[in-house]
Amino acid sequence: MGRNYRIFIGMGGVPPRENPEAHIWERKLHWVMVGVALLALPAFYLEVSHQSGLLSVIGQVLDSIILTAFVAELGWMLYLTRQKLTYVMYNWLDLLIIFGAAMSFVGVEAEWIPLVRLLRLAYVSLLLARVLGSLRKLYAPTAIPYLLGWGAVTLALAGAGFFWLEPTVHSYSQGLWLAFTSGATVGYGDIVPTTNASRVFAVMMVVLGFTMLSVVTASLSAFFVGEEEKVLRREMHRDIKALREDVKALRGELKVFYENKASSKSGRKETI
Repeated sequence: MGRNYRIFIGMGGVPPRENPEAHIWERKLHWVMVGVALLALPAFYLEVSHQSGLLSVIGQVLDSIILTAFVAELGWMLYLTRQKLTYVMYNWLDLLIIFGAAMSFVGVEAEWIPLVRLLRLAYVSLLLARVLGSLRKLYAPTAIPYLLGWGAVTLALAGAGFFWLEPTVHSYSQGLWLAFTSGATVGYGDIVPTTNASRVFAVMMVVLGFTMLSVVTASLSAFFVGEEEKVLRREMHRDIKALREDVKALRGELKVFYENKASSKSGRKETI
């Protein structure tokens, strides 16, 4: 069921009964590609905030890194796999990501700019879908410290992002507060995003914050359920150990009983 769901959303990975080397490289490249996918966020912000000069060049460089990395990953995995068409069908999301990245380098007329921006937003959403799909590995009790650390780093960076993008935020502490209220989906309204760039940033923070809270809640649930399972396993182990002792004692009693019975029979024969 889980694998069918991943295939449906275009993140099926290497098909079954494939080249073992393909599975090894999939694990090696997984978190590298997640990091590359996250580069879409600053690239998108640089575009919607209409930055010029060096910042515009940085946005184009980030787009080129994303395009190059995903093309290289897809090409390398197709080289390693035997079922090439099946791999493409399992990972159709990568094709859409490559298409979205390529659109960044296509010059368009003014009347097509809204459509291109919509495609860019869809492209960033696809990249985030790949990132969020990777979070399924964090639904474990041992992942809680990593989740909390990641949440703290994300909140700190988001505070800096709001301080940079939102003109009504006059200090880093205000940016941090806006990041917290957005990510926690509280929205007190004392500070609100007013520019397109900061609003898009706030949308991303809501998505990330909601996802982080959901994953942390699931991990905490897994932790407590795991603790209950540990208690049950200890109780079962104790009961099994006691049962073994009872069986051992019963075998000893049976052995003594049969030995006494055999000795009594031999005693009667000698008497006769």
